[in-house]
Amino acid sequence: MRTIQFREALREAMSEEMRRDPRVFLMGEEVAEYNGAYKVSQGMLDEFGPERVIDTPIAELGFAGIGVGAAANGLLPIIEFMTFNFSLVAIDQVINSAAKIYSMSGGQYSCPIVFRGPTGNAGMLSSQHSQNFENWYANCPGLKVVVPSTPYDAKGLLKSAIRDADPVIFMESELMYGDKGEVPEEEYLIPIGKANVVRPGKSVTIVSFGKMMKVALSAADELAKEGIEAEVIDLRSVRPIDYDTLIESVKKTNRMVVVEEAWPLASISSELAYMVQRRAFDYLDAPVLRITCMDVPLPYAPTLIEASLPNVERTVKAVKEVMYQKA
Repeated sequence: MRTIQFREALREAMSEEMRRDPRVFLMGEEVAEYNGAYKVSQGMLDEFGPERVIDTPIAELGFAGIGVGAAANGLLPIIEFMTFNFSLVAIDQVINSAAKIYSMSGGQYSCPIVFRGPTGNAGMLSSQHSQNFENWYANCPGLKVVVPSTPYDAKGLLKSAIRDADPVIFMESELMYGDKGEVPEEEYLIPIGKANVVRPGKSVTIVSFGKMMKVALSAADELAKEGIEAEVIDLRSVRPIDYDTLIESVKKTNRMVVVEEAWPLASISSELAYMVQRRAFDYLDAPVLRITCMDVPLPYAPTLIEASLPNVERTVKAVKEVMYQKA
């Protein structure tokens, strides 16, 4: 199987869907003439032209609203935010328009739109460019929220998102665009809402999503050296959440640690901890532990960034804690 970059997988997904359906178009800042801020849309303007690959002003509220209106009128927009930090400017259109159209119209209008772009920290970009809003958007009924961790998942999930009748928040990582992975040349789709057991194990369940999967898998490697077999699960989407896969894993391992790059209060990991104790309380041999970002705006200094973010050391320590072993 061929190996391609994360950004190439996203580009293939969008290009294939645009060839398949003339209603699909891409709109956002620098997506056309500049080939995308992260070169995700490189070459797409040449193939599809300026009516389907559209550069916008720096006005997220405006072009998000245009996208919502286009979706309500039968088109299939892909709206790229240069970073989801900037989506806060457009959040009224996402939350009060896209997410509400189907319900408020009594099912007369749907809003098949994809909002996509990078999420989370990307190095020394400081507080306003390093935030995670997956849990914010996942809190809103009417939206689906997808956070892929590999090029394979990115392509299959984005194609499903573009075809979905509901608005989808598709959150990538700026630090993963250059990551490489195996992606089939033939078409495939990955259903939204189905978690992936990336690594089977019997000692403890480690759950994560997005680029924090790297931390989870690296922690599992370290634990394996000590004979601890961690089962690692990639959520893939945080709305809907595949609770059944998590519960089945916990029934086997009796322990769970969640790794999430977000602030701790009201996070996705908070919801997972609640749901697992509700549905699998009798199977738990220890409380569910969470590894999150520190409860501060992300600093600029690299040493403070390292201290703030989830890492392998903190994850290994949490696993040993739920197993009642000394770290």
